[in-house]
Amino acid sequence: MSPPLNTGKVVGVIPARWQSSRFPGKPLHDIAGKPMIQHVWERCQASERLEAVLIATDDDRIAQAATAFGAQVKMTSDTHLSGTDRIAETIADEDQFSHVINIQGDEPLINTELIDRIATTLIDNPSIPMITAALPMENHLDLANPNIVKTVISVDGKALYFSRSVIPYQDSESPATTCYRHKGIYGYTREFLLKFVRWQPSPLELTEKLEQLRALENGISIHVIITDDDSPGVDTPEQAAIVEQLVLATS
Repeated sequence: MSPPLNTGKVVGVIPARWQSSRFPGKPLHDIAGKPMIQHVWERCQASERLEAVLIATDDDRIAQAATAFGAQVKMTSDTHLSGTDRIAETIADEDQFSHVINIQGDEPLINTELIDRIATTLIDNPSIPMITAALPMENHLDLANPNIVKTVISVDGKALYFSRSVIPYQDSESPATTCYRHKGIYGYTREFLLKFVRWQPSPLELTEKLEQLRALENGISIHVIITDDDSPGVDTPEQAAIVEQLVLATS
């Protein structure tokens, strides 16, 4: 049995599934002696703004491992197409929380300060329904990489668009423009999240395979925090080996 939920205003949820075309069983892959998802959970535990941290999964192996290292686990349906859907089910009956942070389970070095900045911005700005983060791109060769999601941001800190393509267009005669890489962490009001997952996938979302475009296409503003957190995610076993060396170097 998982320990009872804490009550509070902001909950962090780490969605986790076993199946992955490139890396089956990724959440439990050993990194420096711990399952990958435990590293993420421990960083969330260090947050000053999260009143609870949940691991949401449909897999008994993940649930058992997470419970063993002390996490609060909620079992979800095995039919969800995205982590966002899994999170929405997780918090649907947890109305003690007003805000939700979606934390990727494959970022063992996620910056706790970034989590807290997102939570604080949401709490302090009731008009923001959804928030994410981006960081300046130093290597412009990454602009052509479709696996690196780019974003352009308005002067008041709202996302104008997200794309796997090069945005904005780079012209050698144009003034220098900062290019931003999207970082896959999200915050929402609980009310908005439950509304979002009821909307059908939108045309641009299906084209780019980027779920956040569903919000933009439905007229919802996404606030963007600029961060210097360049902690890498893990998509393959080869990347896991690289991240393990970084974990060992910082421990």
